[in-house]
Parts: sequence; structure tokens; C-alpha cells
Amino acid sequence: MIKDFILPDIGEGVVECELVEWLVAEGDTVAEDQPVCDVMTDKALVQIPAPFPGVISKLYYAKGEIAKVHEPLYAVEVDAVDSEAPAANVAGADTAASPSTNAAAGGSSQVEDFMLPDIGEGIVECELVEWLVAEGDTVVEDQPICDVMTDKALVQIPAMKAGKIVKLHYRKGQLAQVHQPLFAIEVAAESGSAPVAQTAVASAPSGSTSAASQAQTQAQSGSQTAGSSMVPQGKALASPAVRRMARSLDVDIAKVPGSGKNGRVYKEDIERFLKGATPQAQAQPQTLPQGQVQTGAAATANDRVEPIKGVRAVMARMMTESVSSIPHFTYCEELDLTELIALREAMKAKYSNDELKLTMMPFFMKAMSLALTEFPVINSRVNADCTELTYLGRHNIGMAVDSKVGLLVPNVKDVQDKSILDVAAEVTRLTQAARSGRVAPADLKDGSISISNIGALGGTVATPIINKPEVAIVALGKVQTLPRFNAKGEVEARKLMQVSWSGDHRVIDGGTIARFCNLWKQYLEQPQEMLLAMR
Repeated sequence: MIKDFILPDIGEGVVECELVEWLVAEGDTVAEDQPVCDVMTDKALVQIPAPFPGVISKLYYAKGEIAKVHEPLYAVEVDAVDSEAPAANVAGADTAASPSTNAAAGGSSQVEDFMLPDIGEGIVECELVEWLVAEGDTVVEDQPICDVMTDKALVQIPAMKAGKIVKLHYRKGQLAQVHQPLFAIEVAAESGSAPVAQTAVASAPSGSTSAASQAQTQAQSGSQTAGSSMVPQGKALASPAVRRMARSLDVDIAKVPGSGKNGRVYKEDIERFLKGATPQAQAQPQTLPQGQVQTGAAATANDRVEPIKGVRAVMARMMTESVSSIPHFTYCEELDLTELIALREAMKAKYSNDELKLTMMPFFMKAMSLALTEFPVINSRVNADCTELTYLGRHNIGMAVDSKVGLLVPNVKDVQDKSILDVAAEVTRLTQAARSGRVAPADLKDGSISISNIGALGGTVATPIINKPEVAIVALGKVQTLPRFNAKGEVEARKLMQVSWSGDHRVIDGGTIARFCNLWKQYLEQPQEMLLAMR
């Protein structure tokens, strides 16, 4: 049986890629998860593995050609018993693996495993946050099944087919592996889809095994043993994220023993390699009871270890990269928001509703957008070797939100083209989505400058870290009622806020950010000036 391998989604927004190198030739026999080719997107070099074993019958692209996502990449000849997926099968993106006929239903239904698809470039595992169904539930096509957390975002997995949930392969909080079964679902059988030999194996009692099933089990165990042995390969099997880590640490990834299937290399393998240990040597500490810590010193019973994963892991990585590659400097200023707060209070009763909360944030964003028009360098982006500066035309202003899954920074797109009420509606939507942990990936992308509202938690002054590749960020302190002298020399109560800017000193100097902040301050302290500046 000849099947086309469809090039899957290999990165958010990626629709094509360059075929860098074929690692197989027509006529070669490949095993499951064996690297087939290297492709280059505009973001990274990606290695495409084989989702099932077979013989390569045709390579549709030559080296250097542009391959299209969701189009056939190569054709492979497989045994009918090895795969029941449709001819145009997206690797790992549909319910596949091993469907088996349900004898109780008289052959009218079959059980299939749903394979966890690629859910982001370089992602090989994710945390099972919540099941939205239970075993025995009947689901319809596209119904949400579960929420999973990658190191980039919360992703909801829908059902590819209608049917009844038979088994959930993971518990809440466990790590699910990409291209491995996520859940089993009983669906209506397609005519001729389940071979007789496979049906016999699937319906056999658990206490007895036929000769055919024994042979199948031995073949599987033999292939797993061969795949798990550390055989030197010309190219290591690893995700783009793992490769980037190896390059940053100056490690030859081909020399790293992989602990995954077929020798796949994970980040932990690189860390073990740097320490001079092997996967087997590191296996023992993992068997410690939960709550114990293995260190050079004696561990106490009250110590508790939790892995850093999901949004917190990506935040740690991004913040480390930001402070290590961007020379930060901080500039602080005091804003008198007395007039703006009075204006907002007068307008809040009229314009606030369930879909729109007229907070102070829309005024801060709109005033910032007006100031960015006069100081476009604050809304720019510098390349890695600091030889080019890109002035961004869109004012996509981000706001840090303390969500239940960690710190998220969604951004309001095109603030320069929106009214204050339009911005307020977007701020309300994004805040609600972020606090529930369900922000769409598009809302987290393409930010140009960020606002961190530390004052919501009571802080006054901070040194915020720039959200790379942006060049500036501001932290808003809490509003305080403090005494100040007016123009007549009289003391009166004023509503004051401390703001703290961090700038990329490769691009912005102190004078520029001071002049920019003064204009932003003018719009906020004198709202009539902001209204006159709007187009």
C-alpha cells in the first residue's frame, strides 16, 4: 500500500520550507521515527521523522526546492496491517496508530488511538492541564477534549472524529509525548479498515495470546531493543529546540547519547552529557520518593521539588536571554494623574459593561501610541548583531497579566488606529482570556512595546526586564494620594504614580527616553492634550 506523507505544520505561521537535505533515498527502508529529511523554515532547521515504517517509493522535492505545508513530501510503501490511516495522512495529526475492531459491536465500530499532533515548533512534550471529557463520554467532531500546556501557550486539543471515549492515556498533570497516543476513541468502522489478523489479536482475551500475536509482540520488542541501542548515526534525532541548546553550549549533538525512542536526544540528555554522566547513571535519582531532594547535603523531610515547566519555563528562558544580551538602563518619573482619574470616573458609569471595562490601561496605551508617533525609535527592533534597526509601523502594545498558568503578555494590536473605547474592549477581552490561561497564540505574538502594571499588587518602583525583541518596557506603580505644592504654593492632595522605564541602551539613550516619557506624561496629566493629538 502506497501512502503520501503530508508535510505537517512545523511552526506557527510557516506555510513553506526549503528542502535542505534528504537523509534517505528512493528504495530505502525506514523505521518509525527515523529521520527522513532536514527542512529550513524562516525560524529554524527542522528534522522530519517517519511516523511509520516502510519503503520510500518517491521523493517529491529535490534538494534546495521549496516544500509546501499540507502537501505531499514523499511517498512510502507500507504494509496494510501496519497502518490504517487515510492515504493522505498528516504525520501525527489525525487519529491513527492501531485501530481494532470492537467484537461486542459486531464489527460495526473500532477503537482508534488519537496521536498527539505537533503543537509547536520544537515541542516534543506537554503537560496535561485538564481533561474536558471522561471515559465513556460520547463526543462529536471538533469537540474540545483536553487542555495541554506547552512551554509557549495553553493549547486545546479537539476530537478529529465523533465517537465514544474509551481510554484516557494520561492523568492530569502528567507529561504527554508528541506523536504518542493521547486517548482512545471508539468510532464507526470503515469497510475493510481492520484486517482479520489484527482483529484476532485485538479481541483475544488478556490471559491468552495466539501465535500470531506472539510473533507480533516479539517483532515489536525486537525493534524497540534495536531502536533503543546507542548506535552512532550521521545525524542525531532531536527537535530544533534541543539543537539550538546544543549549539549554544558548543556541544556536538551527534555525540550525545539519546534516552528517547530510537536514540532521540532531549535537553536532559545534553545536560547529562555535559556532566559526564549517562542516562542509566541518572535514572536512580528519579526513583526518589516525592518530596525528597538529592543534593550533596542531607535533605530534610520538608523539602519539595517541582519541575519548572510550561509558561514559567519559557519566561525563565526568555528573561535570562534578555538580560544577558540586552544592556538595560532604567529611567523613573512621577505622573500626576489627578485630572485623568477624574475623567475616567466620569466616563466609567456610562461606558463600562460586561464586554468593556474602562480601566486606566486604555488611556495609558493610547497616550503611549501618540507618543510613539513622535518617537518611533521606541517602537523599533534591532537585529542580532546590531547592524540594522527596524522601525515598526504597528503599535502593538503588550500588557503583562498574572494568570493562573504564569506571566502572560498579550498585546493590543494596532493601537494607533483604535479609539480609547476600542482599546478598552480589547484590554477587557485579553485580560479575561489571560487570567483563564486561554490566550490565543496570535494575541501573544508581534508585540512592539510592553506595560507591566506592578501597581495592581501594591508596588511603586521596579526595574522591568525588556520583553525581547522589543526595546523598551514600562512598569506602572500604584496610585498614591500625596501632598504636593500647586502653582500658588499651596499644599493639596494629588493622585500620583511612579513609572519605571527600562530601555535597550544599544538603541535608546537616556535623553531620548526622557523626552518620550515627558510627551507621554503630558498626554496623561492633561487629557485634553491627548484628545487634541488624536487623528
